[in-house]
Amino acid sequence: MKKVLLFFVTTIFGFALVNAQVTFGAKAGVNFSDITGEKVDSFEGLTSFHVGAVAEIQISEKFSVQPELIYSMQGSDYSEDFEGDDFEGSVKVNYLNIPLMAKYYVADGFSLEAGPQIGLLVSATDEYEDEEDDIKDFLKSTDFGINFGLGYKLESGLNFTARYNIGLSDNLDADDFETDGAEYKNSVIQFSVGYFF
Repeated sequence: MKKVLLFFVTTIFGFALVNAQVTFGAKAGVNFSDITGEKVDSFEGLTSFHVGAVAEIQISEKFSVQPELIYSMQGSDYSEDFEGDDFEGSVKVNYLNIPLMAKYYVADGFSLEAGPQIGLLVSATDEYEDEEDDIKDFLKSTDFGINFGLGYKLESGLNFTARYNIGLSDNLDADDFETDGAEYKNSVIQFSVGYFF
């Protein structure tokens, strides 16, 4: 994990040295998250939010790189039938996500975006029937994904983004308990409003 973080930091500063035109900003928005994978049919999605800081490094008129540091609340509600009884609850998983987005401006202010993301697990709980269990020890501390999105930036600095994050890694920690073939991958649709200072 340290090597991956070092790679991200080195890449970000490398781009900054190539071109000094860097703008900083902040963003926040809504998450529509879900847990996907094998044997997770009981998950139904969860609405939450994200907030964080961004920096856009302009490489050319059409191309820029945008590293971000985002606190993201993810997870999913679920419902299960067990021996004739219905159980409902929510798995809430919070990450500190570090996307590195490549942005290509196809028209004035309008961009297509794509890039990798690493997520550092902050907390994880299973909430059900007025109970709350800490499940962080059952999940891997690092999540890997890839983002695809669209963006629109006004001259004032106000900007809007729609993004889809596809989780690539199975986050269940099989060393801690028997997974019985189940997988846990993050899937998040994000809508954000931001501002470049």
